[in-house]
Amino acid sequence: MAKPYATRKALFDEWHKNNPMIWQYFEKFAMEAIRMRRKKISHWLIINRIRWEVYVITTGDDFKISNDFIAFYARLWREKYPQHKDLFNIKKMDGEPWQPELI
Repeated sequence: MAKPYATRKALFDEWHKNNPMIWQYFEKFAMEAIRMRRKKISHWLIINRIRWEVYVITTGDDFKISNDFIAFYARLWREKYPQHKDLFNIKKMDGEPWQPELI
């Protein structure tokens, strides 16, 4: 059974705090896509590129960057870069508080 949204978010927040280089790569690769005039890109594609680039330096469990965290990175992107909020398609996560601006 899936963990509740609040638990997943708390796990992401802790992991994100302990692995700031992942966000730096996420920003770098997303901005690179924007510079290449991409209007849409998958946040999964960004994370998989990061996995390719830096998988050996993350801390945490054996999964390195958990798939559970990918959607949270896309949401963080929207918060930090509202001018590029449509770069990633976002769907409401199970248990997530309603945020109509995400859809």
